Parts: sequence; structure tokens; C-alpha cells
Amino acid sequence: MEAAAGGGGSSRKCSANGGKKEKDLFHVIHKVPAGDGPYVKAKHAQLVQKDPEAAIVWFWKAINAGDKVDSALKDMAVVMKQIDRTEEAIEAVKSFRGRCSKQAQESLDNVLIDLYKKCGKVEEQIELIKRKLRSIYQGEAFNGKPTKTARSHGKKFQVSVKQETSRLLGNLGWAYMQKSNFIAAEVVYQKAQMIDPDANKACNLALCLIKQARYDEARSVLLDVSQGRLPGSGDVKSRSRAEELLMEVKSRETPDELTDILGFNLDEDDDFVKGLEKLMSEWAPSRSKRLPIFEEISSFRDQLTC
Repeated sequence: MEAAAGGGGSSRKCSANGGKKEKDLFHVIHKVPAGDGPYVKAKHAQLVQKDPEAAIVWFWKAINAGDKVDSALKDMAVVMKQIDRTEEAIEAVKSFRGRCSKQAQESLDNVLIDLYKKCGKVEEQIELIKRKLRSIYQGEAFNGKPTKTARSHGKKFQVSVKQETSRLLGNLGWAYMQKSNFIAAEVVYQKAQMIDPDANKACNLALCLIKQARYDEARSVLLDVSQGRLPGSGDVKSRSRAEELLMEVKSRETPDELTDILGFNLDEDDDFVKGLEKLMSEWAPSRSKRLPIFEEISSFRDQLTC
């Protein structure tokens, strides 16, 4: 009897251990955090049940309960964006980011930029990107560190200040393109390519040049992509886009008359431009003679700590 009882206890123990392993494996497979708080329930609804509306309800409960507020607010905004509740997501982030840690503010800014882009709030997007760029040239980005850990599709990787600056400049250039301000967009893309070049930004730069009927310059930029001279040139979409733009350049043998090229006011924001120029003087000392708007501005007086 005692042996049987002992065997039964051992069996129950093995069963419990097996159940725990299955539960742990479930969390790993579905990338759902362990626990039973509102944030965990929100992630379960989002990732396992595939029920975004239920997930949003639980994210709200997590925020109000102070349960992983940094992640809850960011994840809720992403889910809202996916189901076209973008305006609501913007208001949520702006209203509740004060409850989040200092370390979460940069990622929340990035979420806001995506939300502004999604719903066409170009002016707000431009202002926020400029503010983030100011924080970089004032040495405030990444909490003063040269790199930060980022996450994409569940994978972690390191991002340098240079890479982040180039990414933000790319976003700024795209925003100017949405306003059909191709001169401003060109200037910004030129700066981004000097810091951290890639094929996607090169295609956008070429499009800006095409819109200004500067076809020879556009062709030169696009050939860098089609001939594989830039990072990302091997990407099928970038290569295909470059080929399409080259065909467009070829079809415009006679330059069209330029219209609507006024309104370039990037230089009105002196502090922003000075800080950006300071970065360029440190990271890319070789200057472009075609960008007098930046060349005439004196260097920003404060030293950037990287």
C-alpha cells in the first residue's frame, strides 16, 4: 500500500512537471508572456485568439491597473492601427504616455510617427521627426549611449545613432514628398545617404530628382541601385523599383518645365538645420556643393556626445 501510494505521488509529480513544461512551451511557441494579469490576457487575445477587439479591452485594463504600462500602451496602439482605429491610437498614446517610463518615450515616438503616416497627418509627422532629430544632435538620444537595442518581428538587434539618424531623415524626406515639396525631400535624402546609404532611400532620392526634371542625376543614383553598389540593392523590390524609375527617366528625354518648386522652408528652422549640419560635419566631412542652404550655415556650437 505504501509503495502504491508512493508510486501514485511520483506519478502526480511527473504529471505536474509535464503540465508545467507544456505550459512553458506554449508561451515560447506563441510568444505570450507567462502569468495571469491583464497584460498577459491582452497578449493571449492578440496572439493566440486573434481577437484584436478583446485584446484592446485587456490592454486598457492593463494600463489602468499599472500592469506593464510601457508595453501595454505601445502594443495597444499597434493593434488599433491594424484595425483602422488610428485616430484613437494617437489620442491614447498622447494621453497616457505620461504613465510610461523615460526609456519607453523613444519607442512611443516611433509608434506615433507610424500612426501619423497611416492617417495622413503629415505636419504632425514632420514636427515629431524634427524633434527626435534635435534630441540626437543635442546628445539626448539613446540616453546618451552610442547604440540601443531594438526589436523587429521578435528579434533583437543593435541600432547606432548614425543608423537612427539616417532612418529618421528618410522618414522626414518621405513626409516632404507627401507635400510635393521635392526640393526639401531631396536635401534630406542627400543627407541620409551620406550618413547611412541604402537602395530604398536612393530610389526616393531619384524620384525627387525626376520631379525636378534633373534626369541625369536621377539616372546616376538609380544605376547605383541597379548595379548593386548600395546596401539593399539585392532586394527584389528595390531593384525592380529602380528599373521602373530608370524607364521613366528614359521616357522623359526632353526636360519638362519646372513648376511648383517654391515653398522650400527647411532653412527657416535655424536650430534644427544647425544641429543637422553639425552631425554632417562630424559624420560626413565631404560636402556637396549643390546644397548651399546647408553650406552657408555655421556649425552648431554644442558638441555631440556619441
